[in-house]
Amino acid sequence: MTPVAAGALVIAIVLAVGDWWAVIRDSRRLEYWCKPGATMALVVVAATLNPTNLDARALIVVALVASLAGDVFLMLPKDHFVAGLGAFFIAQVLYAVAFVLFGVTPTTYLIVAGVVILLAWPLARRIIKALRNSGQSKLIVPVVTYLGAISAMVIGAISSGNAVAAVGALLFMLSDSLIAESRFIKSPLVKNKTLTQLAIMVTYYLAQGAIVLSLLV
Repeated sequence: MTPVAAGALVIAIVLAVGDWWAVIRDSRRLEYWCKPGATMALVVVAATLNPTNLDARALIVVALVASLAGDVFLMLPKDHFVAGLGAFFIAQVLYAVAFVLFGVTPTTYLIVAGVVILLAWPLARRIIKALRNSGQSKLIVPVVTYLGAISAMVIGAISSGNAVAAVGALLFMLSDSLIAESRFIKSPLVKNKTLTQLAIMVTYYLAQGAIVLSLLV
């Protein structure tokens, strides 16, 4: 890791912790600084690493920029959920391609794909049912499309054999599953709004950090 990347990683960690504190304290002002700041720092980390796969790095850098746009959309006062979802859709597609560039075999990919789809399908059904019951049927297509993209990202990460990428992908899926549980399904397991949001952000930044560091594996 280069000195610039190491310094940016420290800044990203500090800002991520700051964002977690903002969630605990319900401080919008602090969140506006820390949330995009942490992602911007991760962009610098990814851009200044010396990985063996430069094409994968380029895709991950652009994916982080898309994630930054998604972060901004989702933290604005007005509801820009679809715009944020679109930005993260782009990020997931780019991550999925980057992980394939790490090296995958068709057989492994197909086996992992089958397992991930089987596990993701029940969540998709619950989300669709919740959206219909709440009168938000117009969100079914974009949400399910995004679920397909993040599933492809998880499949690519696990199939690549890169353990760090796989951990990052699974944490990302967990973070987004918590969002679905709290925003659409209204599960009793996520009644505490502050703890749920904290869990979402902790898993989110750990996921993004792991994905960036997977370039060094």
